[in-house]
Amino acid sequence: MRPGSAGVPARGRGGIAAVVRRGTFALAAVLAFAGATLPAFAAQAQDGAGPRGEPQSKSLRDPDFGVTTRHPGLQRHVEMYQWTRDGAGYALEWRGARVDSSGFAPGHANPRDIPLREREWRADVTLDGKPVARDVVDALGHWQPFRPNFSALPGNMAATFQPEGDGLGSAENPLEPQVGDLRITWRALVLPPLADRLLLRDGAWALREPVETPPAVDAATATPAPDDTGRDRPRWPFVVVPILVVLVGLAIAMRRRRGQRA
Repeated sequence: MRPGSAGVPARGRGGIAAVVRRGTFALAAVLAFAGATLPAFAAQAQDGAGPRGEPQSKSLRDPDFGVTTRHPGLQRHVEMYQWTRDGAGYALEWRGARVDSSGFAPGHANPRDIPLREREWRADVTLDGKPVARDVVDALGHWQPFRPNFSALPGNMAATFQPEGDGLGSAENPLEPQVGDLRITWRALVLPPLADRLLLRDGAWALREPVETPPAVDAATATPAPDDTGRDRPRWPFVVVPILVVLVGLAIAMRRRRGQRA
């Protein structure tokens, strides 16, 4: 058997090289797995945490009237002054939908349609860089009337409408509107403070489940509740531990080979 340059038999050198190669391949596989999964585990490690910042959304704008809001929802409400039935007679009222007057007595005809439509605009909401689902926004938000700034009112609308209450009206005399006059108001979707209402789940904000007070039980006969906290435990050990196992195994194999050479 021809000795090697370091006094170690060639077969011994080949055995050590094989161990090193196997350890290197195993370590490379584990590192590749870690590189693919660590970002997901890092995101999941935050699950169960509450928000720290404030909700963010882009500004919304009613393009017909230039009305804007920084809240995640904007509604335009349109009403028309119309004839309605009032018992055996008729009355004039503001209605959001057209009242069919085809069967009304002469002199009580309403316009055939409402020239402006009601509209609603919505914006996506994020919190601490994570999305807030639309159903969460709908569950927590409430529509609140507001008086817009009409400085951006387009010229054609300014010729037809004037400020009236919290919105706009087309009546020349708001105290004596005529059949067919319009009244327009706006509402914004306002969110309450969210710090104690949301938790992070799978990378998105979800409603925090209400905590219910359990009924009183006898401690001597109570059955221990199952441990359901595992979903909130950090998962990085499942990646780091295999790496450590491979490294330790490689070190043990190298030490044994050195002992055999001695």
